[in-house]
This record gives sequence, C-alpha cells and structure tokens, in this order.
Amino acid sequence: MRILVVEDNITLLHSIKELLSSSFTVDVASDGEEGLFLALQNIYDAIILDVMLPGMDGFQIIQELRKENIKTPVLFLTAKDALEDRVRGLDYGADDYLVKPFQAPELEARLRALLRRSGSLTTKQTLCYKGIELHGREKEITIDGQPVKLTLKQYDLLEFFIQNKGSILTKEQIFDRIWGIDSDTSVGVVEVFTHHLRKKLEPYGYDKDIQTVRGIGYMLGD
Repeated sequence: MRILVVEDNITLLHSIKELLSSSFTVDVASDGEEGLFLALQNIYDAIILDVMLPGMDGFQIIQELRKENIKTPVLFLTAKDALEDRVRGLDYGADDYLVKPFQAPELEARLRALLRRSGSLTTKQTLCYKGIELHGREKEITIDGQPVKLTLKQYDLLEFFIQNKGSILTKEQIFDRIWGIDSDTSVGVVEVFTHHLRKKLEPYGYDKDIQTVRGIGYMLGD
C-alpha cells in the first residue's frame, strides 16, 4: 500500500517515513505545491497532511483534491489544535485529525483505522475479489483456497486492481503506483505485466475480469 506524507518539518517528515516504511511504500513532499502534484496522481491509499505548509496549506490541498473527486483518505497532522481548525479540516473532507506532538503508535493506529474504514485494509490485512484472496502481511495469494505463486510486482498489480475494482485505472496511474514516479523504466511495462498477470489467472477463469479500456488503461470487473 502506498502512503503520501506532506510535512514541511524535514526531521519529522523523515521520522514518519522511517516509521511507516516497514509496512507501506511511503512518498514524501515538504511543500504544498509538490504535495498537491503527487496527491493528484490518485495512486495513494492515504495521505498524511500537515496544515501549515509553505506555498499552499493543507486546507487548500484537500479542497483541490475533493474538487477533482479524489477521495483518498486524509489524516491531518498539525500543531493547530483549536476547535475551529479541526472542524474546518473535517468540513473540507479530512477523515481524521491528529495534533502534534503525537506518539508514533497513535499515528500508526489512526492510519490503520483510516485504511480499514476506506476498505483498503482489513483487520487481517486481507483483500478479496470473488474467490481471490490477497494476504497482505505474507504477500501471498489464494484462489478458491488454492495457493498461487505471483512475483512481487504481479502481486502489487493485482492488489491495485482489487483495491479499485469497478474503476478505470490509466496506465500512467498504474505505472506511478507500482513502479514509482521516479522509475527509470517506461509506462509500456504496464502492458507486459498485465499480460503476464492474466496468464497466471487464466487457469482459474479470472483473466477476462481484467478488462482493457482501449486507449486508457484497465478495469477489474465482470
């Protein structure tokens, strides 16, 4: 799962990244414009967002995201603890609010709760689609109860499809999510890995569930 952290305190930013990197892929930004640019890619499972940022504050960022119909869960992390600030953030579409200073276990717990509420995570970190089950902690997959061997990238690709079942994903979104915005490979790798993933699913009848949306990308669904 991929998390974006937008925080202008570099020491705190690196601390949060180190804390979460054992469980998630973490991208970071230290100013509002960069944070908004990354968030608009719509490839994140959750965003941890500071309010007081240089250039563009957290309130402006979440307004832009919701205006673009990007519903990524947002956890505001800020020193502003006045009631009106909390209410304002929640009214703009934030999902939770944590005031600095905070304890690391609380941040992790709130993030997990956020992901469970959004459907990205279960208490057992299991994702399901029909007879397919992905076991997040072990990075294992079973189909109709039978274990299936996938490469790590194939697993990540299937996970992203299941998390967004019924929604069209562009090739660029898939590439940025699975390979990373700074990857030195090209977006063409998405077609190659989708082809291989379909081959792995074909014996179980799920290959056709990954539909090609011509000229755009792919969608998982009947």
